[in-house]
Amino acid sequence: MCKTAKYLIWFAHEHVEFRLPELESVISLESLSVNWLYKSTDSPYVILESNECDIRRIAERSVMIKYIVELWAFSNTEEQLYEQLRVCKHCQQFQSNSERYSFKIVVDSFGKKMPFDEQIKKIERLSFLNFKGVIDLKNPDNLFYLIEYNGIDPNNIPEKPYALFFGRWIADGQRKIIQDLNLKKRKFISNTSLDPKLSLIMANIAKIKEGDLVLDPFVGSGSVLVAAAKFGAFVFGTDIDYLLMYGRSRPSRCGVSKREPDETIFSNLQQYSLESKYLDVIVADASLPLWRQNIKFDAIVTDPPYGIREASAKIGSERNYKIPPELCEGHIPAKIRYNFMDIIKDLLEFSASHLKLGGRLLYWVPVTKPVPTYDIDSCITHPCFKLISKSEQIFGKHYSRLLICVEKFKEL
Repeated sequence: MCKTAKYLIWFAHEHVEFRLPELESVISLESLSVNWLYKSTDSPYVILESNECDIRRIAERSVMIKYIVELWAFSNTEEQLYEQLRVCKHCQQFQSNSERYSFKIVVDSFGKKMPFDEQIKKIERLSFLNFKGVIDLKNPDNLFYLIEYNGIDPNNIPEKPYALFFGRWIADGQRKIIQDLNLKKRKFISNTSLDPKLSLIMANIAKIKEGDLVLDPFVGSGSVLVAAAKFGAFVFGTDIDYLLMYGRSRPSRCGVSKREPDETIFSNLQQYSLESKYLDVIVADASLPLWRQNIKFDAIVTDPPYGIREASAKIGSERNYKIPPELCEGHIPAKIRYNFMDIIKDLLEFSASHLKLGGRLLYWVPVTKPVPTYDIDSCITHPCFKLISKSEQIFGKHYSRLLICVEKFKEL
């Protein structure tokens, strides 16, 4: 049985507001029991109490975690850190068997660049640890981290770090998946293809797991489906853009005049050996749901069109006219503008009917500043849903967007 200990989780320094919602969702997904010792939205780290088995399960899923260490000592001065290490039980236990294992010590300075020679000096000051094993810089049996935290303001770097940590490396997060799904290497993309990092974060916050049925009702080029399938879900998508869905729209890559015949969402999943998770994508109008009443999805995750980079449209006409029967078969319906607030209202109503109890709905809402274009509260409020998280991605001084996560807690 894994023993309980303190662990330091260090995040990648990006998408700051998404880090805690993702971590908390992964913990909830895995049904893990943790005791939070320190957490803050602005901080690049959290400290919690758990066991190594559960900690590894967190690292195996999260894409926002840089690494996790078993925390042996932490303080705001070097002297106090060294004193803690001298009496640390973990340290004493390792010293008794240290000659059997190779090791390496890494110095990581957050918020301040540290010259290599200074890093060496700090490692040499830890000689009192008396680790007797062989130093192996390439493939050590044990990796130790000495971490200095200098705050998040690059214009106000302190003379001495605000906090120092020392511990044994346990695991890295799943940052490699982000590169594996890089849009530059992807077969089929569009102008509004969602960054793989964000699509993976969305899949984690949605608590998508093996065997889930996941829908993206504004599927576009299928970035959300790729992320959901990567975590084992069976995926389905709809979109009103016929040309994009069938790979006949203008290519998005610079210098390319025509799309290849096999540029489709299916080819994206096939590229990552995820074709077995593909159910289908169909041309459909989100304002006119086509589903049977009894179908239920485990999660609905989407990036709806805002009418900025991608037009928001639904089937309709300004004129009220009838199509002659002989022309119905080949008729392509006209489209009218689909107001964003109507999109969100329809999305919430649809999800209330077709999402399983406990299932999560994730969607983006654009925000203009200083005066918001939309009433954010009305974009979230529905009697069947409770708000789980609301994370902002800032694009500039006057524009950002919110990732909304709501969870269904009762039926209509």
